[in-house]
Amino acid sequence: MFPFAPNSLQQDLVEHLPALVQEHGPGLVLVTAPTGDGKTEAALFAASLLGRAVGARGLYFALPTMGTADAMLPRVAAFAGRALSGERALMLLHSMAWLSSPGSDNCADVPDGQGGVGAVSAGRETAVEADGWLRGAKRGLLAPLGVGTIDQALSAVLPLRYNVLRLLGLSDKVFVVDEAHAYGPWMHQLLVRLLEWLGEMRAPVVLLSATLTGRTAGSLVDAYRRGAGIREPSHVVPRYPGWLFASRAPGVVPPARGTQSNRARTLTVTHRPVVWDASDPADAPTREGGRRAALREALAPVAAEGGTALVCCTTVGEAQQTYRDVCAAFPQLAASPGGVRLLHSRYPAGERAKITAQCEAAYGKPGGGPFSVRPGSVLVATQVVEQSLDFDFDLVVSDLAPLAQLLQRAGRGRRHQRGSLGRPGWAAAENEPELVVLDPLADSEKPAPPRSWGTVYDAGLLLRTSRTLRECARSGIAVPGDVQRLVDEVYEEEFVDRLEAAAHEELVRLDQERMAGEAAERHLAAWTSICSPADVKGDLSKLSAREAGVTQELLTTRLGADTGRVLCLYEQTDGTTTLDPQGKVDVPGGGRHGLRAAELADVARRVAPVPGRWLRGDASDAAASQKWGTHPSLRDLVLLRMSPAADGRWTCNHGRYTISISDVGLEAQ
Repeated sequence: MFPFAPNSLQQDLVEHLPALVQEHGPGLVLVTAPTGDGKTEAALFAASLLGRAVGARGLYFALPTMGTADAMLPRVAAFAGRALSGERALMLLHSMAWLSSPGSDNCADVPDGQGGVGAVSAGRETAVEADGWLRGAKRGLLAPLGVGTIDQALSAVLPLRYNVLRLLGLSDKVFVVDEAHAYGPWMHQLLVRLLEWLGEMRAPVVLLSATLTGRTAGSLVDAYRRGAGIREPSHVVPRYPGWLFASRAPGVVPPARGTQSNRARTLTVTHRPVVWDASDPADAPTREGGRRAALREALAPVAAEGGTALVCCTTVGEAQQTYRDVCAAFPQLAASPGGVRLLHSRYPAGERAKITAQCEAAYGKPGGGPFSVRPGSVLVATQVVEQSLDFDFDLVVSDLAPLAQLLQRAGRGRRHQRGSLGRPGWAAAENEPELVVLDPLADSEKPAPPRSWGTVYDAGLLLRTSRTLRECARSGIAVPGDVQRLVDEVYEEEFVDRLEAAAHEELVRLDQERMAGEAAERHLAAWTSICSPADVKGDLSKLSAREAGVTQELLTTRLGADTGRVLCLYEQTDGTTTLDPQGKVDVPGGGRHGLRAAELADVARRVAPVPGRWLRGDASDAAASQKWGTHPSLRDLVLLRMSPAADGRWTCNHGRYTISISDVGLEAQ
């Protein structure tokens, strides 16, 4: 199935999973292993085995974001080309999927607004017919093979129109979920309900995670078995690295199998207490003990000796300011091509895709040797680099985050073998990657996250992580040996017993707030979603019924996602308005039938997401031109008429904000 020999984890699945499936029948496989340990290939092998056992028609590979789905598509396509035979269709499924093309001769790349791009393996006439049909409304999940966001699947358990069509599409596939740890209480509860239905429908499931707590793993496994009619708790205990198998048949779930890691290493943790000065101007003097000074010290070897570094920030605004600060601190690095890059979500779609492709080329998996030290390069980014992107840096620097996220980021450090000639001297120890954590809570008498972070992370989890890092900084973290223990310890109730009285009291308060909020989200999700299969009792109307009080705003896979979508229009000095700041692309006029396909695609690639609060309070230009048509990608699109500013930015006033766009993306003041 793959053009390489299996590693220890993959080999263990090859040797032991077939017998378990033969003895107990198909079911659920949970794979827990560090980033870069081949979980994707393990999942595809397990999916092929489970699918063959149950007679499944294909698989759906669910990922947390559109970017990670785009990156996974060619890997699944390559697997299908090697391991599958016969006529089949592969669809990319997310809201902007129609802008992507798999590059197939059998793919007519025509947008339909339903989030699908097809690659059909068949004769030309069959391929064209099948491709056109699958692009019809809501039909993408009916394709045998699918890669897309998890939202496409979770919508099946919300009382939305055509949710049963989504359930039908998943019912005869193997359902693969990557980054199963990456979802908050709301999405986790929806996933629990979906797993119940998949258990009822005999659809096999493969779950992948790099940092999954035992409690979360148990809830997912039990949900699947509950759908199959098994009420007894499974009491699963994950092994890290390792995997477990839970069938739909009654009986005890076999213990998880632990495996060796081919990439065992010791993560060196440098814990830096800092004063938070991330918002200071780039030309301002650095403060003693401040974040800016600590970041300069950490990145100095990159500027002096070459190599690559990732700087992971909590918010887009802080990433933009950090990018400016790094450029000011290391002007020679900034002047070199690719010396300092910036990646976050607040770019127009086409620009973000271009930057991501550049990052994949610069920091991705190396080709065949011989290797040489990469020129000095720093990527400043947000959490978008945490999941499913195969980046390899010589150094990882991160602002404080919950421990599970920090370990995800650390997995981007010295990820691939480059040999002694492929790393700079300061990073020569390939099996000892370094994580530098900039911690604003460590030395504070009343620790609290910076106000700019808002509610991105729970304050209690940050405080627990800060305390844990003090211990890890002494001896490092054995990967994978220490990972499962540390992730579970950060969440355990007994953690507070090790703290002094004042810290104990504060953390208990924060824990109570977090647990109450999580419980409220889980309850709300259970109330909003469709009923469990056991409660249908022959009345299928329950799959469309909404409980009293369930509003349209609650029928979402991402609760509280306050986002808007904008398109910048650039007003040139000659009075014309264009889609680009250079003044070369005219704004399309549209007509009775809306925008043509090429015009629609060009507009969609220039749309960018922004916080919803930026767009409130101003009704002018609130929607796209009526002559552009009613395509879903134009829905709720806000037009921003930008004027050139003296500093090279383009700006406009919208409501109480001044919104600008430049090489760092969109900003607001």
